[in-house]
Amino acid sequence: MADIDSGSVPRKRADARRNERALLDAAAAAFVTAGVDVPVREIAVRAGVGVGTIYRHFPTRADLIVAVYRHQIEACAEAGPALLAESDTPHAALAQWIDLFVDFLVTKHGLAAALQSDEAAFQTLHTYFLDRLVPVCDQLLDAAAAHDEIRPDMDAYALLRGVGNLCIGAGNDPRYDARRLVDLLVAGLRVH
Repeated sequence: MADIDSGSVPRKRADARRNERALLDAAAAAFVTAGVDVPVREIAVRAGVGVGTIYRHFPTRADLIVAVYRHQIEACAEAGPALLAESDTPHAALAQWIDLFVDFLVTKHGLAAALQSDEAAFQTLHTYFLDRLVPVCDQLLDAAAAHDEIRPDMDAYALLRGVGNLCIGAGNDPRYDARRLVDLLVAGLRVH
């Protein structure tokens, strides 16, 4: 039995956290390939868990969609400082992070119809997205500007919005390469 002190929530066991992460990763992959209406049993097979495990963690499909979205936001947010610490230059970290952000957006666009519904669970997600990712992008931009690698006047929100706009409809036309255009945008930030 988990130890809890008064007023605190018990922490999940390590295996429960692993199962939940595997489930969220599997659900995200399934949403990209088959849409948010993919059968729960398919997500369970991908995650290597039983259908009951999914419903125990996420009683409704909306709960699962929200959890996938938040999980991906957190992964993207946590990657920024890690890339900054391990990359050769801040610009390289920024470019790698923007690449991860593009991956996230591709998945997000797969969830777009569900996220724009009237479901109350989805209403706070955009604010959460901005609150978590704009500061990370700002940190990466500040580091690259401090090393004289990029122009110092780039706004994180504007950059993320621009990247997002370049990614809209990327899956609808095989001749449109959003990732290449995003790479050109990031390269264009460099000081010449």
